Amino acid sequence: MCRAEQPSRRTVLAAAVAAAVTASAGPAAADPEAPMSTDTADPARAVPARTVDNRAWTSYGDWCGGTAKGTRAVAGARPGVMIATPAGTTDYTDPHTGTTAPWEYGTWTSPVHRLAVPATEAIVSWNAHTPPGTWLQTEIKATYTDGTATPWYVMGRWAAGDQDIRRTSVDDQSDGRSTVWTDTLALDDPSTGLRLASYRLRLTLYRRPGTKATPTVWRLGAMGSDVPDRFTVPASEPRLARELVVPRYSQEIHKGRYPEYDNGGEAWCSPTSSQMVIEYWGGRLTPEQLAWVDPAYDDPQVCHAARSTYDHQYAGCGNWPFNAAYAATFEDLRGVVTRLGSLADLETLIAAGIPVITSQSFLKEELTGAGYGTAGHLMTVIGFTADGDVIANDPYSESNEAVRRVYRRREFENIWLRTKRYNATGKVVSGTGGVCYLYFPARPTAAQTKALAAVGVRV
Repeated sequence: MCRAEQPSRRTVLAAAVAAAVTASAGPAAADPEAPMSTDTADPARAVPARTVDNRAWTSYGDWCGGTAKGTRAVAGARPGVMIATPAGTTDYTDPHTGTTAPWEYGTWTSPVHRLAVPATEAIVSWNAHTPPGTWLQTEIKATYTDGTATPWYVMGRWAAGDQDIRRTSVDDQSDGRSTVWTDTLALDDPSTGLRLASYRLRLTLYRRPGTKATPTVWRLGAMGSDVPDRFTVPASEPRLARELVVPRYSQEIHKGRYPEYDNGGEAWCSPTSSQMVIEYWGGRLTPEQLAWVDPAYDDPQVCHAARSTYDHQYAGCGNWPFNAAYAATFEDLRGVVTRLGSLADLETLIAAGIPVITSQSFLKEELTGAGYGTAGHLMTVIGFTADGDVIANDPYSESNEAVRRVYRRREFENIWLRTKRYNATGKVVSGTGGVCYLYFPARPTAAQTKALAAVGVRV
């Protein structure tokens, strides 16, 4: 259990969320209106109609196809974009430390991507390397279906470490029609029929003046979605019996640890789940990286994951893209935030050896065997029983040994895939509509590539 589903995260509610504070475009003096180009090489557009549209920029051709100011594309085994000759220098005042410092910067702006699924929501995620003395900012600017546009919304200010800036989302961003809720851009009132028709993404890469250090971004993308309002979803038929061997970690054994990173325990479901899957793929932290953790604590890598995903504005570890970005700091791993449409999608990924971190909310009586209710919780689906029930590594457990759970198929698919639910007081509140994290190798097998493509994720 964690704070991944605070009321500010989603706006799929019975009534529209009102917000009226217009956001700043960010600290950089970058050109806010980079020349438009059109994204034509988009395999997602050939995919049959879905409620989700994924587009990611990952190849050398992708990076060359954007608009660069002070950045350049780099080729190789893991193509990306990095600072070349900086476009300028700007001051940034960290809102969480009060420190003002100068930073050289360069920008990269994507072509316009026209959504195959006109969307009510969009979530940006990225994979990057940020050595000491560097950080990055991601932004999105969308066009509505009526032809008007949003401002540039900041979707994250991020660094792998916390020695230079405090990793943060940005509150109070709205144009009166859409609002950024931590890591999700959402329409304020989808019932009007207004949708996001297209978008551009912008990276601003920062480094300390006079140095040669640079962030390198390997993957940048967004997931747009228009999941129908629903309290229940159709039942699915089982088609797979398989269980992946994934490390088991309890968030609860960390209760009370590191109040500066939200105090362990129920607040750490997201980083605990992330660490399980990272280690499944072979990711390991060095003794040097873990040296800051109290040696009396078991599973210090979970403490490190919490520190490395902590959002200082959200004041928690449940920022979805920050978790995916943390996973991608491990060699040869990629991380994506998306939505899946069914348990069949989960089965497709499990069959290819890919565990899935799912986000859901439920009352205690809605998930037999959980023993708790939650307004938002992350767990790792690792397989299916012969009867089709869901096998999950649920970090909300009293010990590592108790983490493995089996949940009834029908109950699980409903609490995960619905967009509306009733809370304990009978009020209509939101569900995640199938949100999940996918972590997978930078060079996946043919079977893994096929499985990811089947659920709409380009590698």
